[in-house]
Amino acid sequence: MKKIIKIWIVLIIIIVIALISLVFQQDKQKKSNDSGGENFVQEKSDQEKAEEFAEKMKPKIEEDLHEMDIHNFIKTITFEKDVTINPMGDIIINGYVNGEPERFNFSASLQFRSKKIGPMSYSEDLSDRFIDWEEYKDEPEVKENYLKSFTKEEREQYLEDIGEKE
Repeated sequence: MKKIIKIWIVLIIIIVIALISLVFQQDKQKKSNDSGGENFVQEKSDQEKAEEFAEKMKPKIEEDLHEMDIHNFIKTITFEKDVTINPMGDIIINGYVNGEPERFNFSASLQFRSKKIGPMSYSEDLSDRFIDWEEYKDEPEVKENYLKSFTKEEREQYLEDIGEKE
């Protein structure tokens, strides 16, 4: 009987020691994380990284838009606040020019790994302002036919936008 009591006492002591060591180990780990110890590293989220990268790339996007704008149509460029990450991992930033988000909008695909601008897309109205009519100087009917597709007001506005009418 005394042997059984001794075994139970030894088992209880082992359990108590194991519990105390477990509590101290958890407490030590918690203090290390709370105090900025070596186990605690705060990473930026993918969205935060995308927003920072988009902010850095805005001047390059503006530069590319001005290169496309051979008629000096663009007066202002506005970027939307939302930045998205597409399923392919590209960062998408949208914007518009001259204060007209419905007519003159664009979208730029930014490639984070290569740190460059990928494909850009433009609304039809904005894209029309980038047409280089010098390429069609030997075929004036191409421009004439194009201009005939507009109403009188649209035609006058277009010619004004590309600097051919004041």
